[in-house]
This record gives sequence, structure tokens and C-alpha cells, in this order.
Amino acid sequence: MKTEQTDVLLQDSPEVEAKDIVVEIANLTKSFGALEVLRDFSLTLYKGENLVVLGKSGSGKSVLIKCIVGLLRADAGIIKVFDRDVTALTAREMDEVRQNIGFLFQSGALYDSMTVKQNLEFPLRRIREHLKQKEIDAKIKEVLENVGLLDALNKMPAQLSGGMRKRISLARTIVVDPKIILYDEPTTGLDPVTSDEISLLINDVQKKYKASSIIITHDIECARMTANRLIMLQDGKSYKEGTLAQFEKSTDSTIKLFFK
Repeated sequence: MKTEQTDVLLQDSPEVEAKDIVVEIANLTKSFGALEVLRDFSLTLYKGENLVVLGKSGSGKSVLIKCIVGLLRADAGIIKVFDRDVTALTAREMDEVRQNIGFLFQSGALYDSMTVKQNLEFPLRRIREHLKQKEIDAKIKEVLENVGLLDALNKMPAQLSGGMRKRISLARTIVVDPKIILYDEPTTGLDPVTSDEISLLINDVQKKYKASSIIITHDIECARMTANRLIMLQDGKSYKEGTLAQFEKSTDSTIKLFFK
């Protein structure tokens, strides 16, 4: 992407530092048998921004972020995270990169046999081994207050509503202070009011934790509320890139299907 174009795309996002690239993907290809899901897909994530990857269900959005974090191996292309090509890293090196990446799974992926507190303690003890119990407790309190669920500390996941589970999952994602957060359909399965609350929380996380985030979604309202910049994934490729205003003003028939 040329610098001149980048400056235009980010002009409505003064907090985004356009020269600071945290994720860079070039010509990413991923197939499952004869099904080619991603074809020469490219994107750039800048420090401090919320980048929304917009696309219909089944377009390959989840495959994209699973390739970024190494849950799936790309067939071809380059995926650089903090200037390290994750496609060429060993398992140990990939674990080092993952320590700075938070992943909010679509399902939430809470451990049903653990309390909320135990769910939050688990990544802290695994990734931030130097922390003492007092520091762990303080961090858990902080993130639960940030998602508005401090009173859920000792509850089991089965006792939580869908929206509450999503909030706790977000708390677990940010508890280790990740530099990058990958959101996999963060509002799927939620009612409109709760979806808006989650979108607002995503913005709060961006501000409070200075996180750089990729948000994959087909929820146009989530995109409207969170995006500093958008990329449309269509037929496995980067179909269109720009600001929300540019997308909403577009006369392209494919884009207009989303922005009715």
C-alpha cells in the first residue's frame, strides 16, 4: 500500500500511528482440499487501530485470523507479526509471539469446569509466571471492572448469560495485556442491545490498553461502531479497503449489499 493512500485511509483516526506496522500479510493463500478459501489476501494492521475485516459468513474470515495466530498453517504467502514471519517460526518461537496476542473466540471458549476467577487466572499463570497472587488478584479485579462484571468473580460459566460469557471471554483476552487482539465474530449470537455493548467494550479496550485489533465480522453495526478502517474479504481476496465513510458512500454493488 502506498503511503499517500494510507494517509487518506487513516485521516479519521488520529490516534493511529500509520508508520507503525504490527501485522503485515502479503499474498496469503489457504485451501482445504479443492476448496480455496484465501487467495493472495493481503492486509496491514497499524499500531493502535481497530481494523475490521468484513465479509459474509463462510468467506474465510476466521481462517484468516487462525493463520495469523498459527492455529492454521498457510499454504503460501507471508504473515509478519511484529516483523517476524510466523509462517517460518518454530513452535517455540510461535509461542513467544502468541504471548502478545489475545484471541477472542467466537464461542467464548471458557472452561466450563472453572469459575470466572479461575478462567482468568489460567492465562496469567501460564504467560505471566512472575506475578504474585496479590498481583494476579488485582489484575483480575481490574479487567472484570472494565467489562462491568466484578460481581461474577466466583460464578461458573453455566451461570452466565450469552452476553456475560462474551464479556468474561473479553476479560480473559485482555488480562495478559496483549499488544494485538484478534476478535472472531464478537457479536455473533447476541441480541442487538448486547451486541452494541460488546462493540463499545471493544472501543474501550482500544483506548485503555492501546491495543491493535483485527475484528472479523459480518455484523455491519459492529463494523460501524468499531472500525477505524475496513477491508472487505470477497472470493478469498482483499476486495476493497477504506474508511467507514468511504464504504458507506461507495456505489459498488457488492459493498452496497452490506451498507444498505
